[in-house]
Amino acid sequence: MKCSRCGADLLPPPYSRRDTCPSCGADLHACVQCGFFAPGAYNDCREPQADRVTEKEKANFCDYFQPAARQGAAASDPKEEARARLGALFKKKA
Repeated sequence: MKCSRCGADLLPPPYSRRDTCPSCGADLHACVQCGFFAPGAYNDCREPQADRVTEKEKANFCDYFQPAARQGAAASDPKEEARARLGALFKKKA
C-alpha cells in the first residue's frame, strides 16, 4: 500500500486508528486511505452501511475500513484518470 498523501510505501496492514505514515505523518486508518473511498458517491464511500465521516483525511473508527491498493504515487485526480481512459478508448487509429 502507498500513502494517499505522499505516495510513500507503507508496511502491510492491519492498521490501527493511531498508525501514521512514517514519511509525512498522515493518518492511515482514514477514508482517503480506504478502498471504499469514492469522491462523488454518497458520503464519498462505496460501502452503503458505513457511518458518515466528515473529515476524510483524519483517523476514524469505521468498521468497514479496507486499505486501498494504490499502485502509483499519491492518489491522482479521478477526473483526469477518467479522461485518460476515455481518450485511450476512443483514440483514432492511424
